[in-house]
Amino acid sequence: MRLDDPWDDAPASAGEEPGGSGGPMPSVVPGQVAPPGGTSAADIYLEVQRSDAFQEVRRRYRNFVVPATTAFFVWYLAYVVTAVTAPGLMARPVAGAVNVAMVVGLGQFLTTFLLTGAYARHARLRRDRAALDLRWETQEMTRGAGR
Repeated sequence: MRLDDPWDDAPASAGEEPGGSGGPMPSVVPGQVAPPGGTSAADIYLEVQRSDAFQEVRRRYRNFVVPATTAFFVWYLAYVVTAVTAPGLMARPVAGAVNVAMVVGLGQFLTTFLLTGAYARHARLRRDRAALDLRWETQEMTRGAGR
């Protein structure tokens, strides 16, 4: 039995199983009642997924998350590699018992908080309104399909 994830990036073709058996998919998943009118909720979600508005929300998400994750991962690896390869540099005192490793380690925490704030701001300003509009539109479409 195959259950389609309507939010997956690449929708499966209509008659193909994940294992490649190519057998026909049932039009209604067992336990799911097909709404009158011939349009199922899964069809509506797939239609929304293929829409330009949904793809724009996904594009905005990826355009923030991929570079931010890459930058943070490089920053973290630089800290670890420097700690392993240059222990003398990391042990250099900055102020009293505080050394470079402690300052950079605290910088990791600070970066995490700043990145979280930047992500929340980006989501609020660039994606939340469009995602909410899509949600309402999808709910209206599924409500209409259920009649």
